[in-house]
Amino acid sequence: MSSSPEQPARPAADMLEMLRRRGLVERRLVMVSSEDLTPRMRRLTLSVAGAEPFEPRAGQDLVMLLPDGAGGLGRRHYTIRSYRPEQRQIDIDFVIHSRNTPGARWALEAKAGDEVIAFGPRGRNVIQPGADWRLFVGDETCVPAIFGMLEELPDGAAAHAIIEVADAEERLQPGRPGASIEWVLRGGAAAEPSSARLIEKLAAHPLPPGRGHVYVLGETSTIRRQRHDLLARGLDKDQIFGEGYWRPGRVGGHDHLAEH
Repeated sequence: MSSSPEQPARPAADMLEMLRRRGLVERRLVMVSSEDLTPRMRRLTLSVAGAEPFEPRAGQDLVMLLPDGAGGLGRRHYTIRSYRPEQRQIDIDFVIHSRNTPGARWALEAKAGDEVIAFGPRGRNVIQPGADWRLFVGDETCVPAIFGMLEELPDGAAAHAIIEVADAEERLQPGRPGASIEWVLRGGAAAEPSSARLIEKLAAHPLPPGRGHVYVLGETSTIRRQRHDLLARGLDKDQIFGEGYWRPGRVGGHDHLAEH
């Protein structure tokens, strides 16, 4: 998932104490390697130091504390794209919107051996049981979560994804053969709030028979409208799982959209 606009400097000790009070498990991550998956998506492989249990579910994230360039730390949530327990290594995919945010700077500049503090795993947006079919909707910030959840589904499970990205070069393929993905291209433009493309695509998408689960992720105002439309089409609240990864003016954290 992506980073938000620059966060004002916050002393490192204050940030650490706040997260420790929340009861999340503190981790030390060590940079192993990096690679560019697309012109705007960079993958970092990190090892999870220590011997504490680490059992992330697909779709969950880590709260990473990254240098903000002003002596403080920037808090950012990044989805765990994949985990290899035998090596205790994770992959995290960073969307590079700008070089002027803690996440982008760190993803571009981190070298093997560099360390970062993280908390988690955490997050409620994971595969839920009891669905005949599943639909995933989001922008490029959601690709790691959507792909991770698609790959967790058993063979033959009915699932479809609608994903908006900047252009054709940003399209990727999950490690699930035959995954059904509809790509929505912006013609190179940056992502914007209240994405008419995603709202209209979801509104026009036929909902299969049976009981389905819809996961709407990404920009908060887009998700609010999508939830409203899905409820109007007859889905129950417990069939819609929404999480806002970003919105203008929000720095770090997520917006949970499950109650309205």
